Amino acid sequence: MADSGTNGQRDQRSEQGAKEKAAAARVASERVYVPLEDEDSVRASRDVADDEFLEHKRREVSDPREALQTPSMQEVFGPGGLLERCMTAGYEHRPAQLEMAELVHDAFQSHRHAIVEAGTGTGKTLAYLLPAICSGRRVVISTATKSLQEQLYQKDVPFLQKYFAPNLKVAVMKGRSNFLCKAKLHQMADQPVLRGMEEMDAFRQIRDWSKFTETGDRSELTFLTDDSELWPRLDARRETCTGQKCANFSECFVTEMHKRAAEADLIIVNHHLFFADLALKQDDFGSILPEYSAVVFDEAHEIEDVASDYFGRQISNFRFEELARDADIALRLLHLGTPALLRRTQRIRERSRTFFEAFPARDGKFPFTRAERAAFLEQNREAYDELAQALKGLETEFTAVTQKPEELLRLSRRSFELRQEMSFLFESNEGNFVYWFERRNKGVFLAATPIDVSQILRERLFEQFDTAILTSATLTVGGRFDYIRQRLGLDHAKEKALPPEFDYGEQALLYLPKKMPDVRDAGFAGKAADEITELLELSEGRAFCLFTSYAQMNDLYERIRTRVEFPLLLQGTAPRSVLLERFKNTAGAVLFATASFWQGVDVPGEQLSCVIVDKLPFAVPSDPIVAARVKALQEDGRNAFAEYQVPQAVLALKQGFGRLIRTKTDRGILALLDTRIQRMAYGKIFIESLPAYRKTQELSDVARFMEAPSPA
Repeated sequence: MADSGTNGQRDQRSEQGAKEKAAAARVASERVYVPLEDEDSVRASRDVADDEFLEHKRREVSDPREALQTPSMQEVFGPGGLLERCMTAGYEHRPAQLEMAELVHDAFQSHRHAIVEAGTGTGKTLAYLLPAICSGRRVVISTATKSLQEQLYQKDVPFLQKYFAPNLKVAVMKGRSNFLCKAKLHQMADQPVLRGMEEMDAFRQIRDWSKFTETGDRSELTFLTDDSELWPRLDARRETCTGQKCANFSECFVTEMHKRAAEADLIIVNHHLFFADLALKQDDFGSILPEYSAVVFDEAHEIEDVASDYFGRQISNFRFEELARDADIALRLLHLGTPALLRRTQRIRERSRTFFEAFPARDGKFPFTRAERAAFLEQNREAYDELAQALKGLETEFTAVTQKPEELLRLSRRSFELRQEMSFLFESNEGNFVYWFERRNKGVFLAATPIDVSQILRERLFEQFDTAILTSATLTVGGRFDYIRQRLGLDHAKEKALPPEFDYGEQALLYLPKKMPDVRDAGFAGKAADEITELLELSEGRAFCLFTSYAQMNDLYERIRTRVEFPLLLQGTAPRSVLLERFKNTAGAVLFATASFWQGVDVPGEQLSCVIVDKLPFAVPSDPIVAARVKALQEDGRNAFAEYQVPQAVLALKQGFGRLIRTKTDRGILALLDTRIQRMAYGKIFIESLPAYRKTQELSDVARFMEAPSPA
């Protein structure tokens, strides 16, 4: 297990990692990319062999489950196929689903990459899962969120096991902090360190749950809030895990997760875990996922952002506080809490507080260039050195302990890693990194983020694995995949933008008001409030109002809340999941929200009948990462606005508008209050990239559309 931590094991892992890298390199070097124009001839020759094989093995069966090993995608997804025979109620053949399944199947068989834009309603999940199963390979399915993981595992996998693959083995893998640590649970039960009656009650419920849960996954604990302070003291995060030296190792929930994954045909992960694993492989620190030969990325438009996080470096005041807290708990539980050791942990708290207070007090994200870091260190060298010394002092004290429990070795390693991160963030100047800091509420974060992840992904992902499938509803800009391929380093891939399953011209009306001030005009907010109020009256509430900034969201909320009688919900007043449930269950509700509600939100039916966007969602140009990427493109002689900023905003707008039409019976209004889409030359790219909505500039057309009867 990658978390056991001894030097000998690390050496073995490094040796094993080197062998795996060499093998992967051989595969990459042997691989020949076929020019796309030659693909038909290659497929034709391959299909002859496939057909002969299938004809030899295929037999007529009455039960579709018996036909798993041999059916073609046409036989599964085509009219009257296996899928239709299984889904007797409400099934409808979808040509785009069949086309996607054939393309994905071809990629698995020919060991090539594929990128597929498949809109809502295509049925893309089955269109990649069935070819993955038929490939006979171990395939990782990587989704954007844990909730999408659960949807795959609880809905799609049981269907496949029932009708197509009764022996299919599937494992869900999540980050360690999602799982209960039995050792911590026992320690806390023996030496309670609970705070108040509410926490004591939660602990009792967790302890009772631990006796019957098979997974130890906190998602089963519906009573536990997202911001629970108890769970981080009970979870199985790597930093506090003693690995194979733990008395509970054999029955550990994380151990069990790894065992299930090692035996699985499909492994369902989220993007964060996938790229955490890929980053570990890069550093020769072992791995999280077992070996696999192919990967499918659902919601692939998020890959660049997630990969940037995991191939970057970051520290925060929270990491120092957590180290001191975990050290105190470990010393108390191990009965090693001598005054000298406790003084060391307190010193880390004090030195950390002093150091991070030296950063500007205003909230926001700011660049931290080489010159700015040097100036900061010159002014705060004493605080920096004392924090580093406090960490080293803790490591020295732990080294002096005669009997060194694994818990102390882990804490020493965390302290050493923090010192390394500090050194990198303040004293290095890597050319492909942008350095920045952010103050957010009570947190101060220092980070170095790759400016361009394309070369990293090209070398670590697309050249190491011969089959990667990328799919999402939002991958093309102006009908082309150029942007996403360039950003991700995906040089060779079969690509296809599938036709939509919905009749957008009949189901949606795009309202583009013609009399709005420019978004930079002081009068924009007032006129936007007028337009939103009128639109809400016509839609009878039932709307998402999506904004490009918190300031704009709060301003418009205050301007509108006294002008309408609909129930208004405001992002930030409750957790995201709670707000979404309230919206779904409150008649005429209106949600005011920002970026986190632009994607991954599904509200089918009349409850969401209007989506209003205030401005074209360009990334904030002063954001350090955006600014660095723009500068890098400009220095390379390229047009950053056309190649980066516009395409990024196009995909974001497609995501936001995509909240509205989720089924063939949904209908409603889309509104964009930013006239640049009509006035500026680049507006044409946005229009060309959107589905073929009907368009209007008149509120009277909106009223008539909303009054028209819904399709049966």
